[in-house]
Amino acid sequence: MNILLIAGGWSGERQVSLNGAANIEAALNRLGHSVKRYDPEHSLTGLCDAVQGMDFAFINLHGAPGEDGLVQSMLEALRIPYQGSSPAGSFLALNKDAAKAIFRKHNLVTPDWIQLTDKPASDWSSPFGYPIFVKHSTGGSSLGMAKISSTDEAPAAFDKLFSNGWEYIVEPACNGVEVTCAVLGSLREANGKLTEAAESLPPILILPKTGDGKFFDYTSKYVAGAAEEICPAPLPEDVTRRIQEISLKAHEALGLRGYSRADFILPEDGQPILLEVNSLPGMTSTSLVPRAAAAHGLSFDALIDRLIKLGLLYTDK
Repeated sequence: MNILLIAGGWSGERQVSLNGAANIEAALNRLGHSVKRYDPEHSLTGLCDAVQGMDFAFINLHGAPGEDGLVQSMLEALRIPYQGSSPAGSFLALNKDAAKAIFRKHNLVTPDWIQLTDKPASDWSSPFGYPIFVKHSTGGSSLGMAKISSTDEAPAAFDKLFSNGWEYIVEPACNGVEVTCAVLGSLREANGKLTEAAESLPPILILPKTGDGKFFDYTSKYVAGAAEEICPAPLPEDVTRRIQEISLKAHEALGLRGYSRADFILPEDGQPILLEVNSLPGMTSTSLVPRAAAAHGLSFDALIDRLIKLGLLYTDK
């Protein structure tokens, strides 16, 4: 097939997107596809021309545009199939405030939170006590994020964060280890038709070794060797099963398809706390979903091929 590989964009995760695209392009070539790259570095106006003659689009954008459903909406208007979730599911997963509301509706345990749309006053105090995490409402890769340990630290942290003009959510810090769990669709035949059936992959235990040593920050995620990532996670069988069940339920609650990755804090009591779900997980050489797929018996090339076949299920030309 002629495949348009969409990567780059203008978010703070641009370089991560481009790094992953190099791996995807190599896999697409090995699978026998003809690949054309499109980078919406400053605008999406070129997408209408870029899709001419293309049979499929593979999206590897992080943040907005891409994870917000905008590119998916354009591709649907242009009648070009693509991998991953629909515009609605993509936007729900990206917006932490909205996603957490959906999690609560489905009785999924997630930390309490408030959303801040304006910089708080200098005498602001956390309703959750300290420490707290402040996270960009629609950001990823731990960019636009701060851990605040006291009231005295808050003004400087908020000055830095709100200089970007974004919205943020505030959550209490949860003690425990970090675990992530991917969900991947598979092809099933029912009544003579192919359908998608999602399943959870082996969870991964994450132990950061660099950065500030306190959480899985940008450095830990994308610098080789910066974090110890153990897959399958060495967890009790019942905890592993519970993490997989929650990941699948969150995937379905947000209306996602193809693949996703749920991030958790696992306290000492073994009850997983769901933080967020990523609808366009990273595909760099250090990314987590390819690692989980490999533990499940899928090579990187097989993973890419699976995502394309799943995306074609939703073609409506």
